[in-house]
Amino acid sequence: MSTDRVSAPAYQELADRLREQILSGELEPGDRLPVEPDLCAMYGVSRSTVREALRVLSSERLLVTRRGVAGGSFVTRPEPEHISSYLLSSLALFRDSGSVANLLEVRVLLEVPTAGLAAARRTPEQLEALRAALFDPGEIEREDIYTANRRFHKVLLEAANNPLLDAVTAPVFSVLESGFARNEAPDGFWVRVDRDHRDILACVEAGDSLGAERAQREHLEHLRTTYSQIDKERRRPD
Repeated sequence: MSTDRVSAPAYQELADRLREQILSGELEPGDRLPVEPDLCAMYGVSRSTVREALRVLSSERLLVTRRGVAGGSFVTRPEPEHISSYLLSSLALFRDSGSVANLLEVRVLLEVPTAGLAAARRTPEQLEALRAALFDPGEIEREDIYTANRRFHKVLLEAANNPLLDAVTAPVFSVLESGFARNEAPDGFWVRVDRDHRDILACVEAGDSLGAERAQREHLEHLRTTYSQIDKERRRPD
């Protein structure tokens, strides 16, 4: 049996080389890549290979293609929403047996310090948005609870006033929330969530960073218990 390693397709090798130039800073945001014929000559590949490589990098939001006389393929200027969108798509596929525990651990690492930053940096408008996202579990429809819960955590992330922190944290939250809690939350779950949110808000209102971190950690620990149990029951053989 042959043990020769199968080489990557030519377009993938070209995409890798161009990606390396972009990530290393050799190609900077706003730079225009050579036109297709020049890329073909530079790398000794066909036009179809160049086009497929550019398509791959465009799908990764590293390049943007513009038409017209001044068009071409340009290195994109990174935006937090691009990072968030790409990360969300990738994490949504992360469904191995340990994914829930891993995602919960990452969430603690990111969202606990975020709550502390929110307490120190929040604006009056963000405080008002956090208050508006509170809910009484006994007086609101389940779907509205779910929406309010997402809104509270989103505003809390935004209140840290660090767009990159929001970009990398929000996808982790979204993946976990989209897979749990809407239909499978046990009795009393949302009552505890509401109480936790009010504790977090009180610390953020007071500008108490350490208190906000503590309240957020306790909240995420409560979620860990519930989500882990749901995941365990899902994976239990019928």
